[in-house]
Amino acid sequence: MASATILVVEDERITAEDIRAGLEFAGYKVPVICSTGEDAVQQAGRIEPNLVLMDIKLEGEMDGIEAAAQIRKFYDIPVIYLTAYSDEKTVERAKLTEPSGFLVKGQGMLSKPFDENELHAAIEITLYRHQMEKEHDQLASAMLLKTSEAVIATNSTGQIRFINTLAEKITGWTKDKALGKNLEEVFLPLSEINDESSLEDVMVEGKPEIISRNGSRFMIKGTVTPIKDYRHEINGMVVSFQVQDD
Repeated sequence: MASATILVVEDERITAEDIRAGLEFAGYKVPVICSTGEDAVQQAGRIEPNLVLMDIKLEGEMDGIEAAAQIRKFYDIPVIYLTAYSDEKTVERAKLTEPSGFLVKGQGMLSKPFDENELHAAIEITLYRHQMEKEHDQLASAMLLKTSEAVIATNSTGQIRFINTLAEKITGWTKDKALGKNLEEVFLPLSEINDESSLEDVMVEGKPEIISRNGSRFMIKGTVTPIKDYRHEINGMVVSFQVQDD
């Protein structure tokens, strides 16, 4: 996918231009370089790149990890981290944003910032995997739209990534307002959850009441199903439910 558009986020100008030159030589498009996390989030929404190469240490108040979390939440664009910081604390914090890759910069004046073959391989693998995931999501969405149940799906950090028409009607949240919101902002039975009862317990064993955005109240019952990736790790969940008769 050498014609892909890539957003480069790097506050060392020489390093950034070196990365841009290598990417453009390989056939990728690099329309802009950002040096701050705030600008990266804004540009990600403006140009809608296929992938973001994100330095962790950036100018400004928002570092690369925070920027990556925002980009993932609002735009679902894959991120590969580019960083000289490979300490355990940084890696663990970065992993929470579920990056598609993590490449460590070369050190020293004469070294290249990255091995170009390694970088290009990481980019191609990420683009291919993201495309397969999108196609899978599109197929799943088409199936869920036709189900007789209300359905809401989230990513691994609890933000809504799908809501069908029936769920829109029951919750009072339209798709354009719900996507990217935390589940508890849209789906109110979560108020009944405590240390001793999970969302699945409440949905399966009880008849929780949800309050629509317009104030209507519904007794519901349903299920919670984890979404697993190709490594069998949970990266979200599907909540399906129906309104119960009095």
